[in-house]
Amino acid sequence: MLYSTVTAATKRQILRERLASGDLLRFPGAFNPLSAKLIQDKGFDGVYISGAVISADLGLPDIGLTTLSEVAMRAGQIARMTDLPAIVDADTGFGEPMNVARTVQTLEDAGVAGLHIEDQVNPKRCGHLDGKAVVDSGTAVQRIRAAADARRDPNLLIMARTDIRAVEGLPAAIDRAKELVEAGADAIFPEAMKDLSEFEAIRGAVSVPVLANMTEFGKSELFTIDQLAGVGINIVIYPVSLLRLAMGAAERGLDTLLAEGTLKPAVGDMQTRARLYELLDYEAYNAFDSGVFNFTLENNKD
Repeated sequence: MLYSTVTAATKRQILRERLASGDLLRFPGAFNPLSAKLIQDKGFDGVYISGAVISADLGLPDIGLTTLSEVAMRAGQIARMTDLPAIVDADTGFGEPMNVARTVQTLEDAGVAGLHIEDQVNPKRCGHLDGKAVVDSGTAVQRIRAAADARRDPNLLIMARTDIRAVEGLPAAIDRAKELVEAGADAIFPEAMKDLSEFEAIRGAVSVPVLANMTEFGKSELFTIDQLAGVGINIVIYPVSLLRLAMGAAERGLDTLLAEGTLKPAVGDMQTRARLYELLDYEAYNAFDSGVFNFTLENNKD
């Protein structure tokens, strides 16, 4: 009932232990707190909170328009509703190294288990669009050092994302990944890899966990869990998938309403009231209500 009873510190510890196990962890992207509950209910390993999804939810493109406050609020709303560890997209850290430090502590307070900071020029753009620009090595390293130094819980996962592959090629991405690990990154997120061999090359170059982004309509092919595990990937995210599924269904439903004048033909595709109540744990709330508000006049007859 209400929020998760698993503390943020425990979720961070669990994430660290799971990463150390060598298992490939699956993190679908939650577009709201309810979808995070569904991800947990289905048995996934964690929840991803995408900056692109937060932007889209606000009706904005993913070009660095969201603020730290908006991201922290949404991250906190999602993280508190699930027992699973949550990783959030912190874009470029919302400013200079001191801003990065504040970003880390703010998101740590929001209850996430990890976050990633990228090396794009600010304002950034979607990692699978052309025309990206990245910062120099020194600036990228400063961001990660600031992030690592700012955390108060040593188990908070500081991940470095690099977009340099699309700008300067794979060798530059390998060099950048090594520099970011040396700067204190606990994991590497190489964006827009071309094929499995490129993921494998990054995996072989660093000693920390590596994340694969399986976003639809992007630069990377949609590899299977077995394919990614086969080249040593440790975390796979599906950042925008649930939002795309939900919006696709919503658009088809609205088209049906326009065409038919009723949603009766679409009812079979909807989540039932019973299933929604199950995810919301209505039964526990009813029990709480009964325990708090029920009373008797048995001993108050005078």
